[in-house]
Amino acid sequence: MKEMVINGIRIRPGQSVNIEIAIARLPTHTLIDLPIIIKRAKEDGPVVLISGGVHGDEINGIVAVKRMLEEDDITPKKGTVILIPLVNIYGFLSNSRTFPDGRDLNRSFPGSKKGSLASQIAFILTNEIIPLIDYGIDIHTGGRMLSNYPQIRVDYKDKKGVELAKAFGTHYILNSPHIDKSFRKEAYKMRKSILVYEGGESMRIDDFAVEEAISGTKRLLHHLGMLDSAPEPKQGHLLTESSWLRAKISGIFMTSVQLGDQVKKGQVLARISDPYGQVKVPVKCTTNGYIVGLNNNPVVNAGDALIHVGKGGLI
Repeated sequence: MKEMVINGIRIRPGQSVNIEIAIARLPTHTLIDLPIIIKRAKEDGPVVLISGGVHGDEINGIVAVKRMLEEDDITPKKGTVILIPLVNIYGFLSNSRTFPDGRDLNRSFPGSKKGSLASQIAFILTNEIIPLIDYGIDIHTGGRMLSNYPQIRVDYKDKKGVELAKAFGTHYILNSPHIDKSFRKEAYKMRKSILVYEGGESMRIDDFAVEEAISGTKRLLHHLGMLDSAPEPKQGHLLTESSWLRAKISGIFMTSVQLGDQVKKGQVLARISDPYGQVKVPVKCTTNGYIVGLNNNPVVNAGDALIHVGKGGLI
């Protein structure tokens, strides 16, 4: 078996190890560590990273990884699972997507040892974690007041990634090209496939999205021969393209559809009205498809993203 060393600590076959990597100190001089949990089987096999909280306000990912640790049912029979429940500790402390200086960790890769806080954590992940893994699942949510229906985002040019996305077995797979300086692209440059799971919205725990993240992770590990069993997959849809319907006017947004609904071109999905009942503008669907994202904010401005519609068919 190949040697595994993280932060100078050697993890031997059959070991479960908790490692804390010192990052920096708060202005109060309180030390901030990055906890990493490793579960390594005696038998050699794939190395899979499961991470949450790359954006500090995306709580569902943190809760999903936490529950996997609590339930202790993803200990692999072969290979290694590396779990990082909370990557962006600074954002978590401030209920923020970003770091105190406004930097987005997911746009800071490969990072720098002497750069910003976001850049330093990106540097740790790039040099300590990514070289060790074969695959990864990075668990995210929608933004503030924006909910995502359980979905995997993967670049369709990454054939191995698409295979893994199908094995994850959730409701939707979206084509999502790699973004410069992102965690996923940095891993792909090293020939590693990281799936991005999206479910729910930030700063709100969504049990449905959390449980689907856990179930999909188990299905993926089972596909890789690391678990003996896994939940049954959902009826999945492979979406080749997607787009947001945007508000044509400002006002009160009232939707008549739900996440996961199948919709048709020309169908009225919502209405926007003024506060006085004199103006009412319908929001019509521009294509046949499925609702994969929804704005939960009742008050919107012209140009705001309202409903995310994906186009495609059954896997």
